[in-house]
Amino acid sequence: MPVSENHILVVSPIRPRHMDELAAKYILHRWDQAADKDAFLANIADRITALVSTAGVGVPSDLIEKLPNLKVITSFGVGYDAIDIAACTARGIRVSNTPDVLNDDVADTAIMLLLATLRNLVVGDQWARSGQWSENGAMALTTSARGKKLGIVGLGRIGQAIASRAVPMGMEIGYFGRNQKPVDYHYDADLIKLADWADVLMISCPGGAATKDMINADVLKALGRRGYVVNIARGSVIDEPALIAALKDGVIAGAGLDVFHNEPHMDRGFAKCANVVLYPHHASGTVETRDAMAQMVVDNLQSWFASGKLISPVN
Repeated sequence: MPVSENHILVVSPIRPRHMDELAAKYILHRWDQAADKDAFLANIADRITALVSTAGVGVPSDLIEKLPNLKVITSFGVGYDAIDIAACTARGIRVSNTPDVLNDDVADTAIMLLLATLRNLVVGDQWARSGQWSENGAMALTTSARGKKLGIVGLGRIGQAIASRAVPMGMEIGYFGRNQKPVDYHYDADLIKLADWADVLMISCPGGAATKDMINADVLKALGRRGYVVNIARGSVIDEPALIAALKDGVIAGAGLDVFHNEPHMDRGFAKCANVVLYPHHASGTVETRDAMAQMVVDNLQSWFASGKLISPVN
């Protein structure tokens, strides 16, 4: 039996072992498994004080309104653009996420996508796998990362982790953001100018309304036909129709994408582009990192119920 009378609504589950740990401590209500969600809530809504979800699913705003005694939301993931933070703050609902523990894996994936894109890894795999190598000889030459200018859009924790990996590769770093950082990288307050300067534009900023479609046709045009885009942030940051057109028309050279609009139902136009490397929003997708993220959810809840404080508060 649970050792606590605290009732938690599960909108989207975390790792199985950590779900078992939550079930041993608290009374869990599996909204995610309910066929008739309104009927499910009818008898428990006023008992729910905490909610668990994931960044990819978030929390529907109308659900928050149906939970009169909700005090805390713990989210598995760094991004919180799928949670109405303003509405939560107005209600006095605290929100936590799981920052830092995934920085290394996300930064590693960013570099993986950068190299895979510049070096045509997917094309090369097919060249060898299909037998074209033996039939037609060597594939076309690719592009080196060394000596290139990497423009990072959003030099937060993950952006800085990416930069720390790119510098030893011989890349020059520039960045765009709301504020200049105390770092020795080239700063540009104008995104168009950064795109014009860069050979590779790396997107690592938050999602949400403030950054929606920020990487648009004008930015891509400034990046130019020898430029590349890598996105490990949120699909909403890029104007996807503009990006697909730029890839097809040679406005830019290529792209490496981990995130998309309307995931997992990405625009199939990307699949028709040979100059894009696709990854299914899996930058943090290692056993080690996902376990660490799930443990942070558990720890946030334990801290909240013990002291009324969160380890990693958002608001």
